[in-house]
Amino acid sequence: MANILELKNINKIYGEKIKTQVLYNINLDFQESSFNSIIGASGSGKSTLMNIIGTLDKATSGDVLIDGNNITNFNKEQLAVLRNETIGFIFQFHYLLPEFTVLENVLMPYRIKHNKVTKEALKRANDLIEIVGLSKVINNKATDISGGQQQRAAIARSLINSPRIILGDEPTGNLDSETTETVYNLLREINNEFKSTFIVITHDKRIAEKADRIIEIKDGKIYADFIKG
Repeated sequence: MANILELKNINKIYGEKIKTQVLYNINLDFQESSFNSIIGASGSGKSTLMNIIGTLDKATSGDVLIDGNNITNFNKEQLAVLRNETIGFIFQFHYLLPEFTVLENVLMPYRIKHNKVTKEALKRANDLIEIVGLSKVINNKATDISGGQQQRAAIARSLINSPRIILGDEPTGNLDSETTETVYNLLREINNEFKSTFIVITHDKRIAEKADRIIEIKDGKIYADFIKG
């Protein structure tokens, strides 16, 4: 299977006068349609790595290739387009817009990209909302559904533009254990059905073990990289 994402010799240093290195010479490849987890203690560099993968931050040195394209020298506009078209984000906090309904929130990335919503986009949004089990609350405002439902709405939103890569930063960090299990099972179902590549940061080893590959970051370096099977 081809690589959808490649990180080559990634280093990240913060500060000008007092320099703090957070990532050291990271080399990683991610295959299309794979389900990966990244674990590590607080301060290990895993969130910085995720931000670089998601083009929210730039490496101090090294190259990031997405679908074979080196994005290292992309400008802000090019990166914004890439993010909206290729990458879906699921964060620890859902970041739904409280004044909008579940349906309106799910459609938001599509509306940003295209300015208007087509019949096809509306059907896709409805289908995604059904997949994540929210059809009964589709017209509820984001503030009128439970925490687990909010996170499932965020998952549907991350899929609306058919992203090749989905990044999860502690996507179940605010949920109880039963809801966490439900959400992760849902992510695996989506991975199997849509063939999106998942890269999920988690501090929960039980959750990480559900992935096909576990990458452990320690002190800004790859400490372990285990592929099941």
